Amino acid sequence: MRPEDYQPTLNWWSHTWRVLLVLIISGVTWAPRMEYLWENRRWAFAADILIGAMAFAATFAARRTHPVAVATFTNLAGIVSSTAAGPAALALVSLATRRRWREIVPQLVLTVGSAAASEYLLKTPGEPPTTLVDIGFISVAIGLVIAWGMYVGSRRELLASLRLRATLAEAEQHSRVREAQVGERARIAREMHDVLAHRISTVSMHAGALAFRDDLSPEQVRETAQTIQEMSHLALTELREVLGVLRDGPGDADPEPPQATVLDVQELIEENRRSGMRIDVDCDADLADLPPALGRTLYRCMQEALTNARKHAPASRVRIAISGGVGDGIDLRVVNPLSLAAVAVPESGFGLVGLAERVALHGGKQSTRTADRAFELRVWLPWQG
Repeated sequence: MRPEDYQPTLNWWSHTWRVLLVLIISGVTWAPRMEYLWENRRWAFAADILIGAMAFAATFAARRTHPVAVATFTNLAGIVSSTAAGPAALALVSLATRRRWREIVPQLVLTVGSAAASEYLLKTPGEPPTTLVDIGFISVAIGLVIAWGMYVGSRRELLASLRLRATLAEAEQHSRVREAQVGERARIAREMHDVLAHRISTVSMHAGALAFRDDLSPEQVRETAQTIQEMSHLALTELREVLGVLRDGPGDADPEPPQATVLDVQELIEENRRSGMRIDVDCDADLADLPPALGRTLYRCMQEALTNARKHAPASRVRIAISGGVGDGIDLRVVNPLSLAAVAVPESGFGLVGLAERVALHGGKQSTRTADRAFELRVWLPWQG
Protein backbone atom coordinates (compact mmCIF):
# COMPACT_ATOMS: atom_id res chain seq x y z
CA MET A 1 0.00 0.00 0.00
CA ARG A 2 1.27 3.44 -0.92
CA PRO A 3 1.30 6.11 1.81
CA GLU A 4 -1.07 8.35 -0.18
CA ASP A 5 -3.63 5.52 -0.30
CA TYR A 6 -3.62 5.09 3.46
CA GLN A 7 -7.05 5.46 5.04
CA PRO A 8 -7.34 5.51 8.83
CA THR A 9 -9.82 3.40 10.72
CA LEU A 10 -12.74 5.64 11.68
CA ASN A 11 -14.52 5.37 15.01
CA TRP A 12 -18.05 6.47 15.84
CA TRP A 13 -16.96 10.04 16.70
CA SER A 14 -15.25 10.44 13.33
CA HIS A 15 -18.50 9.57 11.57
CA THR A 16 -20.56 11.73 13.94
CA TRP A 17 -18.70 15.00 13.44
CA ARG A 18 -18.67 14.50 9.67
CA VAL A 19 -22.43 13.99 9.65
CA LEU A 20 -22.93 17.08 11.83
CA LEU A 21 -20.62 19.18 9.65
CA VAL A 22 -22.46 18.15 6.47
CA LEU A 23 -25.86 18.90 8.02
CA ILE A 24 -24.68 22.32 9.25
CA ILE A 25 -23.32 23.34 5.82
CA SER A 26 -26.46 22.11 4.07
CA GLY A 27 -28.67 23.88 6.63
CA VAL A 28 -26.82 27.21 6.33
CA THR A 29 -27.04 27.03 2.52
CA TRP A 30 -30.71 26.01 2.41
CA ALA A 31 -32.06 28.19 5.24
CA PRO A 32 -32.62 31.41 3.17
CA ARG A 33 -34.68 29.49 0.57
CA MET A 34 -36.49 26.97 2.73
CA GLU A 35 -39.48 29.14 3.69
CA TYR A 36 -40.04 30.46 0.17
CA LEU A 37 -39.94 26.97 -1.38
CA TRP A 38 -42.36 25.61 1.24
CA GLU A 39 -44.87 28.33 0.65
CA ASN A 40 -44.62 28.67 -3.14
CA ARG A 41 -43.04 25.57 -4.67
CA ARG A 42 -43.45 22.53 -2.52
CA TRP A 43 -42.41 20.22 -5.33
CA ALA A 44 -39.05 22.04 -5.47
CA PHE A 45 -38.85 21.80 -1.64
CA ALA A 46 -39.27 18.01 -1.81
CA ALA A 47 -36.96 17.66 -4.81
CA ASP A 48 -34.24 19.66 -3.04
CA ILE A 49 -34.37 17.37 0.00
CA LEU A 50 -34.49 14.22 -2.15
CA ILE A 51 -31.47 15.23 -4.25
CA GLY A 52 -29.61 16.30 -1.09
CA ALA A 53 -30.36 12.91 0.54
CA MET A 54 -29.03 11.11 -2.55
CA ALA A 55 -25.87 13.22 -2.45
CA PHE A 56 -25.56 12.54 1.29
CA ALA A 57 -25.87 8.76 0.75
CA ALA A 58 -23.42 8.72 -2.17
CA THR A 59 -20.85 10.74 -0.22
CA PHE A 60 -20.81 8.54 2.86
CA ALA A 61 -21.03 5.31 0.87
CA ALA A 62 -18.52 5.78 -1.94
CA ARG A 63 -16.36 8.88 -1.45
CA ARG A 64 -13.33 6.75 -0.52
CA THR A 65 -13.71 4.14 -3.25
CA HIS A 66 -14.86 6.48 -6.07
CA PRO A 67 -13.82 10.00 -4.98
CA VAL A 68 -13.84 11.63 -8.43
CA ALA A 69 -17.27 10.28 -9.38
CA VAL A 70 -18.82 11.23 -6.03
CA ALA A 71 -17.31 14.73 -6.11
CA THR A 72 -18.61 15.26 -9.66
CA PHE A 73 -22.09 14.01 -8.78
CA THR A 74 -22.41 16.14 -5.64
CA ASN A 75 -21.17 19.26 -7.47
CA LEU A 76 -23.71 18.78 -10.23
CA ALA A 77 -26.42 18.02 -7.66
CA GLY A 78 -25.52 21.27 -5.90
CA ILE A 79 -26.63 23.24 -8.97
CA VAL A 80 -30.29 22.31 -8.37
CA SER A 81 -30.23 21.42 -4.65
CA SER A 82 -29.08 23.63 -1.78
CA THR A 83 -29.01 20.66 0.62
CA ALA A 84 -26.35 18.99 -1.54
CA ALA A 85 -23.84 21.69 -0.55
CA GLY A 86 -22.79 19.83 2.61
CA PRO A 87 -22.13 16.47 0.89
CA ALA A 88 -20.36 18.32 -1.94
CA ALA A 89 -17.98 19.99 0.55
CA LEU A 90 -17.18 16.69 2.28
CA ALA A 91 -16.65 14.94 -1.07
CA LEU A 92 -14.26 17.72 -2.13
CA VAL A 93 -12.28 17.41 1.12
CA SER A 94 -12.08 13.65 0.69
CA LEU A 95 -10.87 14.07 -2.89
CA ALA A 96 -8.23 16.62 -1.84
CA THR A 97 -6.75 14.23 0.73
CA ARG A 98 -5.41 12.19 -2.20
CA ARG A 99 -3.18 15.18 -3.14
CA ARG A 100 -3.43 14.57 -6.87
CA TRP A 101 -3.56 17.79 -8.85
CA ARG A 102 -4.92 16.13 -11.98
CA GLU A 103 -8.04 15.36 -9.93
CA ILE A 104 -8.16 18.51 -7.79
CA VAL A 105 -7.89 21.17 -10.52
CA PRO A 106 -10.85 19.94 -12.62
CA GLN A 107 -12.99 19.58 -9.50
CA LEU A 108 -12.01 23.06 -8.35
CA VAL A 109 -13.21 24.54 -11.63
CA LEU A 110 -16.39 22.43 -11.52
CA THR A 111 -17.11 23.42 -7.92
CA VAL A 112 -16.73 27.14 -8.59
CA GLY A 113 -18.92 26.83 -11.70
CA SER A 114 -21.57 24.82 -9.85
CA ALA A 115 -21.65 27.32 -7.00
CA ALA A 116 -22.08 30.24 -9.43
CA ALA A 117 -24.81 28.38 -11.37
CA SER A 118 -26.69 27.51 -8.16
CA GLU A 119 -26.59 31.16 -7.09
CA TYR A 120 -28.26 32.05 -10.37
CA LEU A 121 -30.79 29.18 -10.63
CA LEU A 122 -31.83 28.82 -6.98
CA LYS A 123 -32.07 32.50 -6.07
CA THR A 124 -35.44 33.42 -4.58
CA PRO A 125 -37.22 36.75 -5.13
CA GLY A 126 -36.31 37.99 -1.65
CA GLU A 127 -32.56 37.42 -1.90
CA PRO A 128 -30.10 40.16 -2.96
CA PRO A 129 -28.43 39.75 -6.36
CA THR A 130 -25.13 37.84 -6.63
CA THR A 131 -22.06 40.03 -7.05
CA LEU A 132 -18.43 39.40 -7.93
CA VAL A 133 -17.62 39.75 -4.24
CA ASP A 134 -19.94 36.84 -3.51
CA ILE A 135 -18.29 34.73 -6.22
CA GLY A 136 -14.84 35.63 -4.82
CA PHE A 137 -15.92 34.71 -1.30
CA ILE A 138 -17.25 31.36 -2.54
CA SER A 139 -13.98 30.72 -4.42
CA VAL A 140 -11.92 31.46 -1.31
CA ALA A 141 -14.12 29.15 0.76
CA ILE A 142 -13.67 26.36 -1.81
CA GLY A 143 -9.91 26.96 -1.81
CA LEU A 144 -9.85 26.66 1.99
CA VAL A 145 -11.82 23.42 1.77
CA ILE A 146 -9.28 21.99 -0.70
CA ALA A 147 -6.37 23.21 1.45
CA TRP A 148 -7.88 21.54 4.50
CA GLY A 149 -8.27 18.28 2.57
CA MET A 150 -4.66 18.41 1.37
CA TYR A 151 -3.48 19.04 4.93
CA VAL A 152 -5.44 16.02 6.16
CA GLY A 153 -3.97 13.98 3.31
CA SER A 154 -0.42 15.04 4.18
CA ARG A 155 -0.96 13.98 7.79
CA ARG A 156 -2.30 10.64 6.63
CA GLU A 157 0.74 10.16 4.41
CA LEU A 158 3.01 11.01 7.33
CA LEU A 159 1.22 8.56 9.62
CA ALA A 160 1.31 5.87 6.94
CA SER A 161 5.01 6.49 6.36
CA LEU A 162 5.75 6.30 10.09
CA ARG A 163 3.68 3.14 10.41
CA LEU A 164 5.50 1.61 7.44
CA ARG A 165 8.86 2.51 8.92
CA ALA A 166 7.85 1.02 12.28
CA THR A 167 6.70 -2.16 10.55
CA LEU A 168 9.93 -2.43 8.57
CA ALA A 169 12.00 -1.71 11.68
CA GLU A 170 10.12 -4.37 13.61
CA ALA A 171 10.59 -6.88 10.79
CA GLU A 172 14.28 -6.00 10.60
CA GLN A 173 14.61 -6.42 14.36
CA HIS A 174 12.90 -9.82 14.17
CA SER A 175 15.28 -10.75 11.35
CA ARG A 176 18.32 -9.71 13.39
CA VAL A 177 17.05 -11.67 16.39
CA ARG A 178 16.45 -14.70 14.21
CA GLU A 179 19.93 -14.44 12.70
CA ALA A 180 21.41 -14.13 16.19
CA GLN A 181 19.47 -17.19 17.33
CA VAL A 182 20.57 -19.22 14.32
CA GLY A 183 24.16 -18.10 14.80
CA GLU A 184 24.07 -18.97 18.49
CA ARG A 185 22.57 -22.38 17.78
CA ALA A 186 25.27 -23.03 15.17
CA ARG A 187 27.94 -21.94 17.64
CA ILE A 188 26.57 -24.21 20.35
CA ALA A 189 26.25 -27.13 17.92
CA ARG A 190 29.80 -26.58 16.71
CA GLU A 191 31.08 -26.39 20.29
CA MET A 192 29.22 -29.55 21.29
CA HIS A 193 30.68 -31.37 18.30
CA ASP A 194 34.19 -30.20 19.09
CA VAL A 195 33.90 -31.16 22.74
CA LEU A 196 31.92 -34.38 22.60
CA ALA A 197 33.02 -36.04 19.34
CA HIS A 198 36.52 -36.44 20.72
CA ARG A 199 35.34 -38.21 23.90
CA ILE A 200 32.59 -40.29 22.33
CA SER A 201 34.86 -41.60 19.58
CA THR A 202 37.30 -42.81 22.26
CA VAL A 203 34.50 -44.55 24.14
CA SER A 204 33.26 -46.12 20.89
CA MET A 205 36.70 -47.42 20.00
CA HIS A 206 37.27 -49.11 23.38
CA ALA A 207 33.73 -50.45 23.50
CA GLY A 208 34.27 -51.95 20.05
CA ALA A 209 37.42 -53.63 21.27
CA LEU A 210 35.50 -55.20 24.16
CA ALA A 211 32.77 -56.39 21.81
CA PHE A 212 34.95 -58.02 19.15
CA ARG A 213 38.01 -59.23 21.01
CA ASP A 214 37.68 -62.34 23.16
CA ASP A 215 41.39 -62.77 23.85
CA LEU A 216 41.67 -59.97 26.42
CA SER A 217 42.81 -60.83 29.91
CA PRO A 218 40.70 -59.75 32.92
CA GLU A 219 43.22 -57.03 33.63
CA GLN A 220 42.96 -55.65 30.07
CA VAL A 221 39.18 -55.77 30.23
CA ARG A 222 39.27 -53.89 33.52
CA GLU A 223 41.63 -51.24 32.13
CA THR A 224 39.50 -50.79 29.01
CA ALA A 225 36.31 -50.48 31.08
CA GLN A 226 38.05 -47.94 33.32
CA THR A 227 39.04 -45.92 30.26
CA ILE A 228 35.44 -45.99 29.01
CA GLN A 229 34.24 -44.84 32.42
CA GLU A 230 36.74 -41.96 32.54
CA MET A 231 35.94 -40.82 29.00
CA SER A 232 32.20 -41.01 29.68
CA HIS A 233 32.59 -38.97 32.85
CA LEU A 234 34.63 -36.33 31.01
CA ALA A 235 32.06 -36.26 28.20
CA LEU A 236 29.21 -35.70 30.65
CA THR A 237 31.15 -32.98 32.45
CA GLU A 238 31.95 -31.14 29.22
CA LEU A 239 28.38 -31.56 28.02
CA ARG A 240 27.10 -29.85 31.17
CA GLU A 241 29.59 -27.02 30.63
CA VAL A 242 28.46 -26.48 27.04
CA LEU A 243 24.77 -26.67 27.90
CA GLY A 244 25.37 -24.10 30.63
CA VAL A 245 25.20 -21.38 27.99
CA LEU A 246 21.54 -22.32 27.40
CA ARG A 247 20.47 -21.61 30.95
CA ASP A 248 18.77 -18.33 31.80
CA GLY A 249 20.07 -18.36 35.36
CA PRO A 250 23.12 -19.72 37.14
CA GLY A 251 23.37 -23.49 37.05
CA ASP A 252 25.62 -26.08 38.60
CA ALA A 253 28.19 -25.39 35.91
CA ASP A 254 29.85 -22.17 34.89
CA PRO A 255 27.93 -20.93 31.80
CA GLU A 256 31.16 -19.75 30.21
CA PRO A 257 33.78 -22.46 30.87
CA PRO A 258 37.44 -21.67 30.12
CA GLN A 259 38.16 -22.30 26.46
CA ALA A 260 40.94 -24.61 25.38
CA THR A 261 44.09 -22.84 24.18
CA VAL A 262 47.20 -23.80 22.29
CA LEU A 263 48.84 -24.57 25.63
CA ASP A 264 46.49 -27.57 25.91
CA VAL A 265 47.71 -29.10 22.65
CA GLN A 266 50.32 -31.27 24.36
CA GLU A 267 47.76 -32.57 26.84
CA LEU A 268 45.42 -33.35 23.93
CA ILE A 269 48.15 -35.41 22.24
CA GLU A 270 49.08 -37.25 25.43
CA GLU A 271 45.45 -38.02 26.15
CA ASN A 272 45.04 -39.61 22.72
CA ARG A 273 48.26 -41.55 23.18
CA ARG A 274 46.97 -42.92 26.48
CA SER A 275 43.83 -44.05 24.69
CA GLY A 276 45.95 -46.18 22.33
CA MET A 277 46.69 -43.90 19.38
CA ARG A 278 50.15 -43.68 17.86
CA ILE A 279 51.01 -40.05 17.17
CA ASP A 280 54.19 -38.48 15.82
CA VAL A 281 54.54 -34.70 16.23
CA ASP A 282 56.96 -32.41 14.41
CA CYS A 283 56.60 -28.80 15.62
CA ASP A 284 58.88 -26.05 14.29
CA ALA A 285 56.83 -23.10 15.61
CA ASP A 286 56.80 -21.37 18.97
CA LEU A 287 53.16 -21.95 19.85
CA ALA A 288 53.40 -20.14 23.19
CA ASP A 289 53.45 -16.79 21.36
CA LEU A 290 50.24 -17.45 19.39
CA PRO A 291 47.36 -15.00 20.01
CA PRO A 292 44.63 -16.63 22.17
CA ALA A 293 41.96 -16.68 19.46
CA LEU A 294 44.37 -18.19 16.93
CA GLY A 295 45.54 -20.72 19.51
CA ARG A 296 42.00 -21.88 20.21
CA THR A 297 41.38 -22.38 16.50
CA LEU A 298 44.60 -24.39 16.11
CA TYR A 299 43.60 -26.55 19.09
CA ARG A 300 40.16 -27.25 17.59
CA CYS A 301 41.76 -28.13 14.24
CA MET A 302 44.04 -30.70 15.87
CA GLN A 303 41.21 -32.05 17.99
CA GLU A 304 39.00 -32.58 14.92
CA ALA A 305 41.87 -34.20 13.00
CA LEU A 306 42.61 -36.65 15.83
CA THR A 307 38.91 -37.40 16.26
CA ASN A 308 38.58 -38.25 12.56
CA ALA A 309 41.72 -40.38 12.68
CA ARG A 310 40.37 -42.33 15.67
CA LYS A 311 37.05 -42.87 13.91
CA HIS A 312 38.37 -44.03 10.56
CA ALA A 313 41.87 -45.40 11.33
CA PRO A 314 42.17 -46.23 15.03
CA ALA A 315 45.20 -48.48 14.65
CA SER A 316 47.13 -46.30 12.24
CA ARG A 317 49.98 -43.94 12.97
CA VAL A 318 49.04 -40.25 12.84
CA ARG A 319 51.64 -37.71 11.79
CA ILE A 320 51.25 -34.07 12.83
CA ALA A 321 53.48 -31.33 11.47
CA ILE A 322 53.27 -27.71 12.64
CA SER A 323 55.41 -24.98 11.13
CA GLY A 324 55.48 -21.24 10.55
CA GLY A 325 55.86 -18.07 12.51
CA VAL A 326 54.93 -14.41 12.79
CA GLY A 327 54.21 -12.99 9.34
CA ASP A 328 54.24 -16.39 7.62
CA GLY A 329 51.29 -17.85 9.46
CA ILE A 330 50.82 -21.25 11.07
CA ASP A 331 50.68 -24.31 8.85
CA LEU A 332 49.15 -27.51 10.30
CA ARG A 333 49.37 -30.82 8.46
CA VAL A 334 47.79 -34.00 9.81
CA VAL A 335 48.17 -37.28 7.88
CA ASN A 336 46.82 -40.70 8.78
CA PRO A 337 46.70 -43.85 6.60
CA LEU A 338 43.29 -45.19 5.74
CA SER A 339 42.39 -48.41 7.50
CA LEU A 340 39.83 -51.04 6.59
CA ALA A 341 39.52 -52.07 10.23
CA ALA A 342 37.96 -48.82 11.40
CA VAL A 343 35.31 -49.01 14.09
CA ALA A 344 31.92 -48.01 12.72
CA VAL A 345 31.11 -44.71 14.40
CA PRO A 346 28.07 -42.61 13.45
CA GLU A 347 29.17 -39.55 11.51
CA SER A 348 27.72 -36.09 12.03
CA GLY A 349 28.96 -34.78 8.71
CA PHE A 350 29.57 -31.35 10.18
CA GLY A 351 33.00 -31.66 11.79
CA LEU A 352 35.10 -30.53 8.86
CA VAL A 353 32.37 -28.12 7.75
CA GLY A 354 32.39 -26.39 11.13
CA LEU A 355 36.17 -26.47 11.18
CA ALA A 356 36.33 -24.79 7.77
CA GLU A 357 34.00 -22.11 9.10
CA ARG A 358 36.26 -21.46 12.08
CA VAL A 359 39.32 -21.26 9.86
CA ALA A 360 37.59 -18.91 7.41
CA LEU A 361 36.61 -16.56 10.23
CA HIS A 362 40.31 -16.06 10.95
CA GLY A 363 41.13 -15.53 7.27
CA GLY A 364 42.79 -18.92 6.94
CA LYS A 365 42.52 -21.80 4.49
CA GLN A 366 41.63 -25.45 4.92
CA SER A 367 42.00 -28.34 2.49
CA THR A 368 41.63 -32.10 2.61
CA ARG A 369 42.69 -34.80 0.22
CA THR A 370 42.95 -38.57 -0.01
CA ALA A 371 45.99 -39.94 -1.83
CA ASP A 372 48.19 -43.04 -1.57
CA ARG A 373 45.68 -44.59 0.85
CA ALA A 374 46.18 -41.72 3.31
CA PHE A 375 43.97 -38.89 4.43
CA GLU A 376 45.51 -35.45 4.81
CA LEU A 377 44.09 -32.39 6.53
CA ARG A 378 45.92 -29.14 5.95
CA VAL A 379 45.17 -25.83 7.64
CA TRP A 380 46.88 -22.48 7.27
CA LEU A 381 46.13 -19.64 9.70
CA PRO A 382 47.48 -16.09 9.36
CA TRP A 383 49.74 -14.94 12.20
CA GLN A 384 50.36 -11.21 12.19
CA GLY A 385 52.88 -9.58 14.52
